[in-house]
Amino acid sequence: MQGFFSNTGAVLRREAGRIVRQPMYWLLTVVLPLTAFCFFALLLQKGVARDIPVAVLDQDNTSLSRKVVQMIDATPTARVAYGVQSMDEAERLMREGRVMGIVLIPSFFEKEILSNRQTHIETYLTGTNITVNGLLSKDLQTAVTTFSGGIQLQLLTKQGLTEKQAMAQLMPVRFDKHVLFNPYINYGYYLSPSFMPMMLLIFTIMATIFAIGTELKRSTAREWLDTARGSIFAAFAGKILPITTIMFLISEIMLLIVFKVVGVPLNGSLTVITLSNLLFILSYQSIGTMIVTVLSNLRLSLSIGGGYSVLAFTFSGLTFPIMAMSRPMQWFSNIFPFTFYTDIIVDQAMRGAPVLYSLHDMGMLLLFVILPLLCLPHLRTICTDKKYWGRL
Repeated sequence: MQGFFSNTGAVLRREAGRIVRQPMYWLLTVVLPLTAFCFFALLLQKGVARDIPVAVLDQDNTSLSRKVVQMIDATPTARVAYGVQSMDEAERLMREGRVMGIVLIPSFFEKEILSNRQTHIETYLTGTNITVNGLLSKDLQTAVTTFSGGIQLQLLTKQGLTEKQAMAQLMPVRFDKHVLFNPYINYGYYLSPSFMPMMLLIFTIMATIFAIGTELKRSTAREWLDTARGSIFAAFAGKILPITTIMFLISEIMLLIVFKVVGVPLNGSLTVITLSNLLFILSYQSIGTMIVTVLSNLRLSLSIGGGYSVLAFTFSGLTFPIMAMSRPMQWFSNIFPFTFYTDIIVDQAMRGAPVLYSLHDMGMLLLFVILPLLCLPHLRTICTDKKYWGRL
């Protein structure tokens, strides 16, 4: 055991010198991750989409129709950016991407209401952005429903009903909605704890592949193994520990940005999240090690590692729920540590779930950490066999 620590220390000293001499290490482990974190913090600063431009075609142009326009403009999401004179003009604005929705108020709108006859308001949404479509649809419907309710309330009170009686007749069943863990529907709370770890995993796997792959590319793999006195375990530990340490510290800065700068609530255990950060980093280092060991080619390993990293977000359940995927895709999502890490973040940060609920996900992350044990014998082979050296 003492020999193992001594050999690992020798590799660590060698690796420290390599890190100092190669700026790419600092670019992958410090500069780019911090830049990405700051970028997403600024991108999601508002948290909620506001003032999405819409065009209004008011064919009635009466006091009641103008009131509807004012109510639409007063909603948090919609902003009446254009008052158009025809549907052709409104359609042109939508095709140009200058508006995301069109509201059509028909002729005789006020006359129909005052005659106690049913009328309608038409809305047209692009539908190209699901988030924008949902927000606009909800706020436009709320504005029109509120306006319609106000008209009905006035008619009922004129018939002699009290305001309370009129409201009971208008809404015999009241619907109460309670959003428990993100009451403001803040997209910063939802996306920051996913985008930032996504950047962390990409640079972790890239840095690991680069660290091992350059030994092959520069034909220094035998020297690396000899520094550990032939112990592949000591050579591997000394190689990845500096990256592990740096990326773990970067992950703590990430948490600081997420919880203090973006303001994501922390309702659960910070200790569990911190420990999960370490397991998350180790798991992607393990995957990076496996990729570069199996392929034994730096350029190809970086390409495969990048592709694998990007797929993680797709199968995390953040864009499309895992429970709604087909059964094979649900199984496939388990090959990404990011899936389990995301569950931990949601449980501990947003839901405030008991620690017990996160133990399964932490256990799954731990399974990924043991991957290098399966490929270390082959790693020793490529360190000693010259046919693997000099590969790009």
